[in-house]
Amino acid sequence: MTGSAPQDLLLRLQKSSFRARFHLDEQARLYLESRGLNAVMEHGAAFIRDRLAPAWPAQDGKQTPMRGHPVFIAQHATGSCCRGCLAKWHGIAAGKPLTSEDQEAILAVLQAWILKDMGTDVPSTPAQGVLF
Repeated sequence: MTGSAPQDLLLRLQKSSFRARFHLDEQARLYLESRGLNAVMEHGAAFIRDRLAPAWPAQDGKQTPMRGHPVFIAQHATGSCCRGCLAKWHGIAAGKPLTSEDQEAILAVLQAWILKDMGTDVPSTPAQGVLF
């Protein structure tokens, strides 16, 4: 992945009125608290592997929902939702599969954004006594 560290990228993304409008909603916050950050990031790794990593993903540009999971919201906020956005924001050209390093770097940006947007500590493991 070319470009800056996650925090530098997040600063650039905030200058985009489209990207800056994304925030975790109450459902996403509750999901994070109930499942824990570790599980949510495991889901994120699977989403990246299955939906973004191929050189030519199925339905590219439409493969990431706008809501329904904290990672989906983070993907739109960080320009990690499709191969076109990955090229624009992360410097990763379409037409070649994502390397494991690319996938890890994208996941790091998603996690940094989630932690920043939550504005509070996110439990690593599921909250006790919370049923969903």
